[in-house]
Amino acid sequence: MNPSAPASDAADSAAAAGSPAGSAPPAPGTAPPTPHTPAARFTGRVAVVTGAASGIGAATAVRLAAEGAAVVVADVDGEGGEAVAEGVRAKGGSAVFVRTDVAEAADWDQVVAAAHSFGPVGVLSSNAYACEIAPAHKTSQASWEHQLAVNVTGAFLGFKAVLPDLRAHRGAVVLTSSVHAHTGIPGRPAYAASKGALLSLCGQLAVEYGPEVRVNAVLPGPILTPAWGEVGEADRARSVEGTAAGRFGSPEEVAAAIAFLAADEASYVTGTSLVVDGGWSVVKESA
Repeated sequence: MNPSAPASDAADSAAAAGSPAGSAPPAPGTAPPTPHTPAARFTGRVAVVTGAASGIGAATAVRLAAEGAAVVVADVDGEGGEAVAEGVRAKGGSAVFVRTDVAEAADWDQVVAAAHSFGPVGVLSSNAYACEIAPAHKTSQASWEHQLAVNVTGAFLGFKAVLPDLRAHRGAVVLTSSVHAHTGIPGRPAYAASKGALLSLCGQLAVEYGPEVRVNAVLPGPILTPAWGEVGEADRARSVEGTAAGRFGSPEEVAAAIAFLAADEASYVTGTSLVVDGGWSVVKESA
């Protein structure tokens, strides 16, 4: 799932970061406390985070900044993006917001320019997405093309824009895919196709630009982002029951997984994906 595609897309992994030792487990259907932030692994690095005005993207921007990165908050949502950047700065971090339509190549020139006010880009976290719910026979060509433009073309353009920096400084890229890449859920043909494409793109880029650049993906499952506010209680409960963890994940837990893949600890990890779904993808009801 993705930060805001309610039926199975924004994900979390209890393994990525758990509750503090000695704390009571979270109540069923609720997310745990914000994961502990380790020592500053990104000091001196510049990170570009797309889709960073809310959900997983916002949590990732905050996480990377808390670990020392100077962050470019990229999103079409000006109010939300400015708020995230200001929140980082209020805590002593470095961040700037750039209004960005990731599917427009010209917008990436502005992102790179803003990043270079801090230094060369060392991390790209690609979270921007679009999801329009309708079965295939009711999905217009315009809707199909829009979702693929944001979800896939946006990731491709972002990678190209920061590639010179990534190659020169052995950078890391993390693409936010979704459990939708592997599991069919009614009403999301373009979204699922785009998330599957990101996994293929991940492997291709890892092969073509390694060893200088590492490229990995995360596959979130049911993550409690603002999009779930439009989902009824019964459907929420059904999604939670579909996890082994027995609860929603939090955007911060996905951000923890992204931070790991972008950090030096994962220096021998590339071209692969990390499922962050609380066991959603392995739970099946069967005799």
